Amino acid sequence: MKVDVTKLGYREVNEKLRECGSECTLTGCLGQRFIAAGMADREITIEGTPGNALGAYLNGADINVCGNAQDAVGDTMNAGRIVVHGNIGDAAGYAMRGGKIFVQGNAGYRAGIHMKAYKEKVPVMVIGGSCGSFLGEYQAGGVIVVLGLTKPGDPERKIVGNFPCTGMHGGKLYLRSNGEGIAFPWQVTAKPAEEEDLAQIREYVKEYCELFGCDEAEVMNAPFTVVTPDSRNPYKQLYVAN
Repeated sequence: MKVDVTKLGYREVNEKLRECGSECTLTGCLGQRFIAAGMADREITIEGTPGNALGAYLNGADINVCGNAQDAVGDTMNAGRIVVHGNIGDAAGYAMRGGKIFVQGNAGYRAGIHMKAYKEKVPVMVIGGSCGSFLGEYQAGGVIVVLGLTKPGDPERKIVGNFPCTGMHGGKLYLRSNGEGIAFPWQVTAKPAEEEDLAQIREYVKEYCELFGCDEAEVMNAPFTVVTPDSRNPYKQLYVAN
């Protein structure tokens, strides 16, 4: 079912989504916030640009955005998948605790801030391009993969901005890079990815390539750096009771 949401506010948009049933395509989307907040068991296609907090508290729905998305994509999402065929704004995956986010292009500042994991729930975010500053800030769990796939005319763009992994105390960050020129804080360990790491990376790269039509072998044919909290990380004492 197709719904033109050009003149609808976000409450009306979400009402339409509930009426649509299992599959719905929204056309004419232009900045409406909180689309599909808390939704489950449905497939949603968005033509246009959704506003802040797309898929906030998502609980199992599958969202496909045919373009860019704004800030806080997947805010506190619990399950499901969000696929963005473009770029996203700041604070993607804020406090994300489950599900997957795949972004074909770039992400703004503070992607993966406060991302966490619990038992079988391991959230995953894959950014195809580059990320702004404070990537993985206070990350407590889950997996972030940044591929740094540059576009023509943009070969010098850095894979990540300033202060990556500030306050990181859990989870893993994978960068398709040898890590040179990146100033990580002393509370984390950055090292070349080993075979076990590459096996995990390959799983997510395969899904990314299937979604966006990339060559998996070409993407994997590059050095990767894995970043994890240092075992002596003083931040751990702020969040974990001994």
